[in-house]
Amino acid sequence: MLAVAQFHAPLPLTNTIQRYDWGSVDAIPHLLGAEPDGQPQAELWLGAHTSAPSVTVIEDDDVTLDRLVREAPVQTLGHRVAEQFGPRLPYLLKVLAAGKALSLQVHPSPRQAREGFARENKAGMALSSPKRSFKDDQHKPEMIVALSQFEGLAGFRTPRTILDVLDGLAGDLVEGVRAALLRDRGHDGMRDAFNHLLSARADEACAADIEATLDSVRARLAGGSPFERADRTVIDLADQHPGDPGAIASLMLNRFSLEPGEAAFTPAGVVHAYLSGLGVEIMASSDNVLRAGLTTKLVDEENLVACTTFAPQQPFTPEVSTAGSRGQVHTYRVPVTEFALTTADVDPTESVCLPATGPRILLCLDGELTLDADRAETGAQRLTQGDSVFVPHDAGNLTLSGAGHAVCAWVP
Repeated sequence: MLAVAQFHAPLPLTNTIQRYDWGSVDAIPHLLGAEPDGQPQAELWLGAHTSAPSVTVIEDDDVTLDRLVREAPVQTLGHRVAEQFGPRLPYLLKVLAAGKALSLQVHPSPRQAREGFARENKAGMALSSPKRSFKDDQHKPEMIVALSQFEGLAGFRTPRTILDVLDGLAGDLVEGVRAALLRDRGHDGMRDAFNHLLSARADEACAADIEATLDSVRARLAGGSPFERADRTVIDLADQHPGDPGAIASLMLNRFSLEPGEAAFTPAGVVHAYLSGLGVEIMASSDNVLRAGLTTKLVDEENLVACTTFAPQQPFTPEVSTAGSRGQVHTYRVPVTEFALTTADVDPTESVCLPATGPRILLCLDGELTLDADRAETGAQRLTQGDSVFVPHDAGNLTLSGAGHAVCAWVP
């Protein structure tokens, strides 16, 4: 049995770094104040997802955060969160460092996640199987807050805009997209156009057809393209993923850029891909990713198309509120119940109050900060660059002082 006193103080965390091949070599090490090791470091996971739960130490024993929450849900989550979500932390916080493009992907709705997970379990698929599409039974809406210049793709352009972008480009892939949209500029036409690109992966002529399109894109750039950013994105993606029709699919999607502090939200069903940059990402605690391209992993066309929203839409900007005399505290909210994110720029002249209830995860991005939980019996806790803590509900109100920057994940 875990001691009650443990839930009155922030608990230091040790977290997993995911080394996907698209990761930056140096961005996460620099953020954590560590030396790069020459290998990609793509994501730092802070949370209780069973694939890579954070670890804390209680009475000299290593305890994973999922176990801690499962064994003491009321103390860690509070009655409200425990009743709403059960004995599980409902969000997963990440630091994401993209050295090159992530896969073109979409996330399922809650119903699709439950049904897909149950279906693959019934079929006897191991959770580690590369043929598996649903890793858990949760949806995965997600929000990225940029820490550097951040680039991405999200949501379909309008059919009219797609046709304008494709005008003058060569290749059977482009012709198939154009033909589908000219037949039907509604949902069915968008679905058929996108599916035409997905299914091209199995065609032996795909790589040569992509090269024909790339030649026409390069020619358009050389002549002063009216779609320069879209064209350069296609070239960059084709260089990173030769022969992958996902590069051509990028022409169907909105291109976006975020400055540090700006954010974008991706709900279920929206096709997207992060291209480059460093950011803090928060999502419902899930690892459900249905890939559409720019990957060597499984592309499950049937489930992907079933989970995709084909209505044109711009990237969604979260609601941001500010607090503090300098507006130094920013809180990002989106239309989901699992998470919100607060960022704080702390200086010695003014302490910062953080969310006072529920399960919170705090990460110090730089500087030297002091975290005071009003029910902690051990006093205030010092945090330096790269330090992270889990703050149980029973720790009570939080105050942050000192000089530095921090992010805090919480349940609204």
